Amino acid sequence: MGRFKNVRAFVLANPLRLLPFAFAILIGLGTLLLLLPFASADGKNTTLLQALFTATSAVCVTGLTVVDTSSHWSGVGQGIILLLVQLGGLGIVTVVSVAIMLVSDRIGLAHTRVLAVDVGTDTFSSIPRLVRSIVVTTLAFELIFAVLLSLRFFVAYDYDVWTASSHGVFHSISAWNNAGFALYDDSVVRFVNDWFFTMAISIAVILGGLGFPVLRSIGVHRLDFKRWSLHSKLMVSMSIFLLASGTIAFLIFEWSNQKTLGGLSEISRPQAAFFHSVQTRSGGFNTVDVTSLSEESMVVSIVLMFIGGGSASTAGGIKATTFALLAFVMWAEVRGDRDVHMFKRRIPEDVQRQALTVSLAGVGILATATLLLMTVGDAGLGPAAFEAVSALATVGLSTGVAANQGALGDLLLIVLMFIGRIGPVSLAAAITLRSRPNLFRYPTDRPLIG
Repeated sequence: MGRFKNVRAFVLANPLRLLPFAFAILIGLGTLLLLLPFASADGKNTTLLQALFTATSAVCVTGLTVVDTSSHWSGVGQGIILLLVQLGGLGIVTVVSVAIMLVSDRIGLAHTRVLAVDVGTDTFSSIPRLVRSIVVTTLAFELIFAVLLSLRFFVAYDYDVWTASSHGVFHSISAWNNAGFALYDDSVVRFVNDWFFTMAISIAVILGGLGFPVLRSIGVHRLDFKRWSLHSKLMVSMSIFLLASGTIAFLIFEWSNQKTLGGLSEISRPQAAFFHSVQTRSGGFNTVDVTSLSEESMVVSIVLMFIGGGSASTAGGIKATTFALLAFVMWAEVRGDRDVHMFKRRIPEDVQRQALTVSLAGVGILATATLLLMTVGDAGLGPAAFEAVSALATVGLSTGVAANQGALGDLLLIVLMFIGRIGPVSLAAAITLRSRPNLFRYPTDRPLIG
C-alpha cells in the first residue's frame, strides 16, 4: 500500500509523468497476456522479448514485428494485439481523460493541461465532449471500413463469413490506427493489384493520420476551406503535397525496378506507388518488397516517415505541421521578413522554437539510434537508418533488421517505439507547461552563422 502511494505521488507530482507511466502499464499488461500459452499458436513458444516487442509495437501503433503475426499467434493472441492497437490508437491520454472526467471534482486544473495538449484543445471544459467525439468518430470510421473490407474478402476472395468479418475488423482497426499489423505473412503484398482493398486501407490510414482536430474542423465546416482552423488548413495542404510528392518520387525511382513496381502492369504501378507513399506517413503496410527498393526510394521513404502525420492523431513522426512551419520559417528568413506568416496568420516565436526543438530532438535521437543499430548488429547505414526512423516514427515498415538484429537491437527498437509514441507529445507539453515570462533580458549579440 505504501509503495502504491509512492508511485501515485510520483506521477501526480508532475502530470507529464502520467502519459509514459500509463503507456508502460499497458505494455506490461500486454506482454503478460501475450506470454500466456493460449496466446501462441499450437507448437509455438513465445519468449519474454518477443512478447514485450510485440506489445510495445501494438500499443505504440507501430507494426514492427519479430515474429509473424499470422502464424505465431493464435486467434486469442491476435485479438490481444488488436485490443492493444485500439487502446494505443485512441491514446492512453484519451482513456485517462475519461477517468479524469469522472473524478473531475477531486483534481485540479494543472493536472489536465497535458491532456489538453494531446487532444489538441486549450479549452479544458471541452475535454469531456472532445473525448466522447474522439471515441465515437473512431468507432464509426472503423465500422465503416470493417464492413467494406469484410464484404471485399467475402465477395472477391471467397472467405467464409467468420474469416471475412474477422479479417475485415482486424485490418480496419489496424489501418485506422496507423498500426500496420496484418494477418498475412507478406503484409498485404498479395493485394497489390486489388484497387478496392488498397484504396480502402489507404483512405483509412490517411483519415486516421490527419488527426481528430482536423476531422472535427472538416465535420463542422465541411469543405469551406476559409473557415477551417489554421492547423486544419496546414495539415490538409501538407498531406496532399507529401502524398503527391511521394507518389511521383516512387514512380520515378521504381518504375523500371522489376522487384517492385517494374514487375506490375503499367495500370497497377501508380496505385502501388500511391499506396507506398501513404504507408510511409505512418501506415506501415506494404504491397511491394521494401528490401528491394532502390536507394533513392529508401531515402524518400525515410524522409516521409520522419515527417509523419498529424498532431493528435494515430500517426507518428515529428508531424507534418512541424515540418511545414520550419519550411515557412526558412522562407521568411530567406526573404528577410521579420515575422513568419501562414495563411495570413502570424506565428508566435515560442511556437517556432517548439517546432525547432521537437525536430532537432528527433534528428539527434535518430542519428544516435542508427549508430547503435550499426554497432550492436551487422546492419549497414541504409537499413539501420530505415529501421530506426520506422520505429521512432511508429511506422512499421521494415527491411528485416528487426527480426535479425538480436536481443540488444530489439531492445533498442522497443525504446525507440516508446519514445516515438510519447516523446513529441511529452516534449511539446513540457515546453508549454514550463513557459514563463523572463524577469530580465541580457544584452543582444550576434554569433556568426553559416
